[in-house]
Amino acid sequence: MEKLIERSRPFEGRLIGVRVDRVRLPSGRETVREVVEHPGAVAILPILPDGRMLLVRQFRYAVGRALLEVPAGTREPDESAEECARREVQEEVGMRAGRLEHLATFFISPGWCNEQMVIYRAWDLEESQVALEEDEDIQVEVVGPDELPRLMQEGQIADAKTITAVLLHLQNPL
Repeated sequence: MEKLIERSRPFEGRLIGVRVDRVRLPSGRETVREVVEHPGAVAILPILPDGRMLLVRQFRYAVGRALLEVPAGTREPDESAEECARREVQEEVGMRAGRLEHLATFFISPGWCNEQMVIYRAWDLEESQVALEEDEDIQVEVVGPDELPRLMQEGQIADAKTITAVLLHLQNPL
């Protein structure tokens, strides 16, 4: 275990914070750990009755291009992962999930970030109303399982949460 010696918080944003910890290693040596703090997120793979999936295409400023992704969002304070999943699938693709199945929980990049991602598969969908946040510009796309390898090879699907969700789904289809 590493022991905390000193902590500073040079940045607190709307979504993330950054802390810088000076720690003592088990060897006695001191070093610095920079950590991005995130409240956690969920991702949902909505499955239609015919086996096709609902994905969202949106521009991602950090990488400078649009990606095709599973619907996802950040957890609100005191919101369970399942509550967040139900909220996000309705907000982003306009569907209510009749059933949710937990597929995975993992850390995005534990070397520098504490964000934990929870992935669900959703089915028994009922139409609802899209309720995007004001800073979101999302297009919903229906994708068949047979299209996934090509979309990943082309780099249209290129984020870890989506690749994880679709590979877990294809490994164990409904």
